[in-house]
Amino acid sequence: MEMKDLISYIAKALVDSPEAVEVSEVEGEQTSVIELKVAKGDLGKVIGKQGRTARAMRTILNAASTKIKKRAVLEIIE
Repeated sequence: MEMKDLISYIAKALVDSPEAVEVSEVEGEQTSVIELKVAKGDLGKVIGKQGRTARAMRTILNAASTKIKKRAVLEIIE
């Protein structure tokens, strides 16, 4: 399972309009940046109170990317 698929799966489970979830990946040599776009109304659900949900998603991504010996960063785009 790719990191992109993992974030997409988590985000679609959280939001009201899963069809609006867009995930793209920009790969570098050692780091890949995963960009997450959701509908404007669902932005709060993905970020969570005080950023807790976003932090949890980043933690899961970090754990999964450590397993494949690569660094991954999650960016939530408005």
